[in-house]
Amino acid sequence: MNTGKRSKFLFSTICFGMAFLYIPIFLLIVYSFNASKIVPVWGGFSTRWYGVLFESEEIWASVALSLKIASVNACFATLLGTLAGLALVRFGSFKGRTLFSGMISAPLVMPEVITGLSLLLLFITLKEFIGWPDSRGFNTITIAHITFSMAYVAVIIQSRLAGMAQDLEEAAEDLGARPFRILTDITLPLLAPGMVAGWLLAFTLSLDDLIIASFVSGPGAVTLPMLIYSRVKLGLRPDINALATIIILAVAIGVLLAAWIMFRQQKQRELELKMSEES
Repeated sequence: MNTGKRSKFLFSTICFGMAFLYIPIFLLIVYSFNASKIVPVWGGFSTRWYGVLFESEEIWASVALSLKIASVNACFATLLGTLAGLALVRFGSFKGRTLFSGMISAPLVMPEVITGLSLLLLFITLKEFIGWPDSRGFNTITIAHITFSMAYVAVIIQSRLAGMAQDLEEAAEDLGARPFRILTDITLPLLAPGMVAGWLLAFTLSLDDLIIASFVSGPGAVTLPMLIYSRVKLGLRPDINALATIIILAVAIGVLLAAWIMFRQQKQRELELKMSEES
């Protein structure tokens, strides 16, 4: 295959992939302005469903619960996943390492139905023996999400540590720095990009989860994915399209902001490098 044909093939593949990903999102945004109550039937342009959305206490209660769970889950998953990644990479061989590594990797390959069922049985057993949890809701969903989210964070931290040289840590150790000081002043700042990526991934996984949350939730604890799934079974209304459009807009703003910050940092590094070369 010559260069011209290969370039056309690659361009066509990219266009097809982008269309496959973004045309459904574009249609969802368009139909959020549909005046009809029936989602797939176009009834004219209208913003009525945005008004219905902002008046719906049920939807915003689910959004608030999902955001609260996702935020707490992301913080704890990042902390525990970072510690797990440090233990696996920096501590070398230790007793029980294989078992520990397997336990960290298990949530990555375990079907969500099995994970949800096992956690449900765990919470039921705990309630019978120690009386906690007295009800299933925010606490149980958050613990369940931390259980599998920390595994993803641990993988990210492991990858970051594996590609990170230990020269600065060894130099600090030679100069008499204590291990905790090395961790806080050198290791964690170098791990910061991986920790941020892990936090964002854990937040997204929690916000998107339906199956596990369905097992460990109780009456009055309805996350946004659970609400949308129940609406789909009963007949989806365009107000959910309006909510999805707002979420897409928020994500797009976040991505653009992150890209702008990265661009500014890159320009700053190039400027500093140029100034150092000139001096």
